Amino acid sequence: MNYTQEQVKDFFNQTFEFLLVDFQNHVLTITLNRPEKKNAMHPIMMAELAYCATYAHYNKEVWCVVLQANGDIFCAGADLKAFAGQADMTSKSTIPMPSGEILVGELFPKTFKPCIAKVHGDVYAGGFLLICGCTHVIAAEGVKLGLPEVKRGIWPMQVMASLTPILQARTILDFCMRGLTVSSEQALSMGLITQLVKKEELDNSVNQLVQEICDNAPAAIRLGLQAFYEMKSLAAHEQHAYLKKMLGKVLSTKDSQEGIKAFMEKRKPNWSGE
Repeated sequence: MNYTQEQVKDFFNQTFEFLLVDFQNHVLTITLNRPEKKNAMHPIMMAELAYCATYAHYNKEVWCVVLQANGDIFCAGADLKAFAGQADMTSKSTIPMPSGEILVGELFPKTFKPCIAKVHGDVYAGGFLLICGCTHVIAAEGVKLGLPEVKRGIWPMQVMASLTPILQARTILDFCMRGLTVSSEQALSMGLITQLVKKEELDNSVNQLVQEICDNAPAAIRLGLQAFYEMKSLAAHEQHAYLKKMLGKVLSTKDSQEGIKAFMEKRKPNWSGE
């Protein structure tokens, strides 16, 4: 993570300028709030995102993360003027400088928490790093998703890494080489989004999914997601031994003990997240 557990203890006393954050009923909601710039990401906004991801990672009270956006566009990718040093970087944000380079595509997978992208508007370029890093993407009908970088003399380098677990190699290369933009219906068939709903049903659909997730054991989900992402770096012959060890960790949690006890007593479990 880009911040330490100690640094995020003061989370709700910080000032976020480019995000809105809300934490209720074990759900951390992060809203991209730079609509005048199509929610394009610059270094300060990325630091705020990394700070939120770190908080979600370390706080066992966070059982689910929802990522949404204000404005007509969900995210237009990177703010090229900012990264070229041509934009005003003065800010009221109090988020400290990160310990190292922020890799947006790794932020939400490393939380080891369910992350739901609530996509009401178009997603372009580096915005793919956000949605591809989420466990679920619920999008409204009419949304478009595009990788126009090559039309500007650029290549979506980091996006390739985020797309690799989702799309086949030739599909990724075609997407990048032609600078394609696809409809939400096409994105659903490709696997870029996990659920497509009418715009007026977006809120209810996300809320329903959040509730379904939070009804289940948060400790098991946390350790399960950690195992899912970490086993990818292991050789095939090492994966089963690693997963057996992780199962032992799950079985030793308070949530596991509560889940088994509740099953025996035929009642709804009371999860603690521990």
